[in-house]
Amino acid sequence: MEWNNTTTGLYQQIEDCEATNKTLYKFYAAVMIIIFILALPLNASVLHLFIFKLKFWKSNSNNIFLFNLVLADILLLFCLPIKAHNFIQGERRSGNDTVCKAMLFMLFLNRGASIAFLTVTSIDRYFNVVHPGRKNLLRALKKSPQISIIIWLLLLPLTIPTMLKTFECCNSHSSGDDTLIKSLVDSMREAVFFTQIIIPFIILVYCTVRIVNRLRKKTVGDRTKLKRAVFLVTTVMVVFSFCFLPCTIARMVLLIVRVQELPEYYEDKAAVAFDGLMVLSYMDCLLDPLVYCFCSTKFKALYLNNYCPFLVKQSPLPVDSSTGNNNTTHATRNAVI
Repeated sequence: MEWNNTTTGLYQQIEDCEATNKTLYKFYAAVMIIIFILALPLNASVLHLFIFKLKFWKSNSNNIFLFNLVLADILLLFCLPIKAHNFIQGERRSGNDTVCKAMLFMLFLNRGASIAFLTVTSIDRYFNVVHPGRKNLLRALKKSPQISIIIWLLLLPLTIPTMLKTFECCNSHSSGDDTLIKSLVDSMREAVFFTQIIIPFIILVYCTVRIVNRLRKKTVGDRTKLKRAVFLVTTVMVVFSFCFLPCTIARMVLLIVRVQELPEYYEDKAAVAFDGLMVLSYMDCLLDPLVYCFCSTKFKALYLNNYCPFLVKQSPLPVDSSTGNNNTTHATRNAVI
């Protein structure tokens, strides 16, 4: 009897991990391949600028946060070809347990890092604009890699619940042989998934509202800096809402369908929608460079001069990456915005 139950559970897991609409999953795979092809050279060029031109480790700005953001995006991109291969084969995840867990680790760690550094960047801009004279721990640590290392270390334990075998195929709180321990693990796993998105979203909304209010109340002084800050947090909000909120809502709908034990047809449709919106969340790797541009005019000028010189009105001036702020300033003035 025990052997039959184990066999039945294994068959059920295999069935749940199969793509029912293979044509649609091939389309998902094509989208991921396009994202990979476009985002890899884009993020690689950004990484090159941060290391060899801006020398982020010597910077007094938030370039350390942005470097970690692009690093998380690049590591996430390397997962997409494997994920696309699984979808093309008609599988929602790899049949190899080791590969599956490694993929889950990379996907959730680096997506969590991307969300975390987007949020920290907005918080940093919030303190600079709303509380410019107040000392805070973030301002003290942002000049060193300490806070970035802490963020990566804090994200590591959060990936453990997501790597359990039933998460990828959306079997949390499944009906049947649920036990108290399994239900508790499922709840912890879903809590990690939702808090990783909902809490940063609330923080981003708060920062955006406060910075916009600050801009409205300021009647004298440098409004250009404030407007740039508004553009930054608004861009982060748009990127975050477009990439991460839809898959969060789809996950919530899927869990409701499972808990209420609705017909299998609805569960299958909800799972397909969730997988598709998870693919949409990978667009974050393409949209994050917009954040870099709004964060630093120096970065925008450097990028245009190095990779898109045809968009610069005058001939780009050489930039001394160690001391050449004047050259960078001229390049910024020449850049077409």
